[in-house]
Amino acid sequence: MPDLLIELFSEEIPARMQARAGEDLKKRITDGLVEAGLTYAGAAALTTPRRLTLAVEGLLAESPTVREERKGPKVGAPDKAIEGFLRGAGLTRDQLEERETPKGAVYFATIEKTGRPAAEIVAEVLEATIRNFPWPKSMRWGRGSLRWVRPLHSILCILNDETGAQVVPLEVEGIKSGDTTAGHRFMAPDRFSVTSFDDYAAKLKRAFVVLNPADRAEHIWNDAQNMAFAAGLEVVDDRGLLAEVAGLVEWPVVLMGKIDDEFLELPPEVLQTSMKEHQKFFSVRNPRTSRIERFITVANRETADNGATILAGNQKVLSARLADAKFFWENDLRTAKSDIAQWTRALENVTFHNKLGTQAERIDRIAALARELAPVTGADADQAEKAARLAKADLSSEMVYEFPELQGLMGRYYIEATGEDAAVAVVAQEHYSPLGPSDDVPTAPLSVAVALADKLDTLTGFWAIDEKPTGSKDPFALRRAALGVIRLVLENDLRLSVKDTFASALTSLLKLPEWQAALLEAKSKQSSAEDEEAAAKQVHELAHQVETANAIVSAAPADLLSFFHDRLKVFLRDEGIRHDIIDACIAMDGNDDLNLLVKRARALNAVIATEDGENLVQGFKRANNILTQAEEKDGVEYSYGADVKFAETDSEKALFAALGQAQADIAPALKAEDFPSAMTTMAALRGPVDAFFDEVQVNTDNDIIRRNRLNLLSQIRQVCSSVADLSKIEG
Repeated sequence: MPDLLIELFSEEIPARMQARAGEDLKKRITDGLVEAGLTYAGAAALTTPRRLTLAVEGLLAESPTVREERKGPKVGAPDKAIEGFLRGAGLTRDQLEERETPKGAVYFATIEKTGRPAAEIVAEVLEATIRNFPWPKSMRWGRGSLRWVRPLHSILCILNDETGAQVVPLEVEGIKSGDTTAGHRFMAPDRFSVTSFDDYAAKLKRAFVVLNPADRAEHIWNDAQNMAFAAGLEVVDDRGLLAEVAGLVEWPVVLMGKIDDEFLELPPEVLQTSMKEHQKFFSVRNPRTSRIERFITVANRETADNGATILAGNQKVLSARLADAKFFWENDLRTAKSDIAQWTRALENVTFHNKLGTQAERIDRIAALARELAPVTGADADQAEKAARLAKADLSSEMVYEFPELQGLMGRYYIEATGEDAAVAVVAQEHYSPLGPSDDVPTAPLSVAVALADKLDTLTGFWAIDEKPTGSKDPFALRRAALGVIRLVLENDLRLSVKDTFASALTSLLKLPEWQAALLEAKSKQSSAEDEEAAAKQVHELAHQVETANAIVSAAPADLLSFFHDRLKVFLRDEGIRHDIIDACIAMDGNDDLNLLVKRARALNAVIATEDGENLVQGFKRANNILTQAEEKDGVEYSYGADVKFAETDSEKALFAALGQAQADIAPALKAEDFPSAMTTMAALRGPVDAFFDEVQVNTDNDIIRRNRLNLLSQIRQVCSSVADLSKIEG
């Protein structure tokens, strides 16, 4: 069974495209081979900046011969129908076979597809892959029609087995396949032939090409760490940058340079961001001072001076970049110390959304909402409002304009520079969090208040203009904002009626009080207006505005709460809490208090996981079903209380006693929000309920006993339903 080696050699492929391109090459080639009947033992794709490589092991030497039987038209069918069947099968009439079936004589065709050599199939599949490769961006060059990410230079395609290697012949836009490749662009540019993957990988390494991107990344990281350690420093971990740099070089040579002293006082995040974004340098930190003092760069070649010239050039370019960063920093500091509020005023000219106003208007809403939420988080209301008004000021700074990813962080530095309280300054950095499931959640009361206000304003705003997430589309990251609110509430143990907060935020957003006041004023002036028609038109328009706003404030909070409940199900799924358990708790009062809802769901989940809890649910459903059917049949509601004097059996009397005790214990537990105790008490009913159903016939012939027992079932339903709606539990 031969092995297949493919290499597509081109100009430099952007680092961000390499991993995906390798997977696409592997999938398209292997899928095409299998579809044509060629199975294989294993396949691996490898990439460098100038080549996509695929190695396939254990390929069949040829596709198997396949016999296929097709049923055709009836004997005696119109000639056109028979001729169409013959064309599809590629046969003549004398090759058809007549067979008797329950529906009469029918033509059958036996089609035999002879197996083909692997080389023939590989050539077809590879050519189709090259011509239809799914690059995110591609280009044409010369006079050909082929599109590739960068000009394609050569195609290596060989099959090798114990007898040797053979080139798979194919040609794409004048590029003929062969068994040769080239080494490093500068250090070993000559072409050489290969006979197998092992031969290929070994010769490439001798030609200064490390084929495996994981090996290049490991080499870079180990050398960087060793250099930094030797200088008493440490490399700032950045796996994303490491993967990108490994895609920029074929022969990584790690060099460490020094940052000029004049830039060392810049915030470390500024240095790190500038070096990463512009130069693809790793930052090297002094662990004693946390300052960024040096940088790591990765060259693509060895030099006679051991990289001194390369390093000098990089340091010169870096100094120019950092001079810009220093200018932005110093200029921003002067502005902030002079009047940081001017940055906020500048946001009056920056649109947040064409239907939601400017950034300055949004800041006003966030500040008002943060003030309202401050008592919930334990923050001072005045401080919360001040922090909210300053939190986004840095959006107008030169540094954030140059490096948007530093927003918030730079705000903290600038607010601290004004002499403001550190608790207010840190809000600028923390109020964006959490941005994702792995991001830390703020815990400082001021930060929590402003973070909640920021996210709730975003959600209510886009709900008000009907820009909700649909399917997989969520252009404004509203699912992420909702998850952020959920985590802020739960991890800070906050008690908050989110539905009331939604309504308050929507009222502020839609300026409902202002519209209502304007309507009252317009009505009062209508009778004395000189232009009665214009006054009436104004009253009508204002009334419509108030009506529209009222409709949104009335309907949107419930819809938004439902959206939050869906997000909560996703969030709790990682804890192993099923959707139906959450639904059973959502059905209870107080479901807009997310903290209360989750505590109830966690307690119910713990009880349902026990044998008593699981069996009680079944007992509850049995009682509920019998009771529901009886109420429908009799046309009455059995909820007037059962009387123990009509109990006939010990199990019946025991259930009366157990239910009475459960009601006495569950009510204070629920009032104290001690859900584990309430749930445990409910689960303890399992034994008496099971015994009752084992020994007692509910629908007895005695009407008085029957009604009493149905009322007893109603009591089971009432007791259990006071804790959670167990009818929502599946299974």
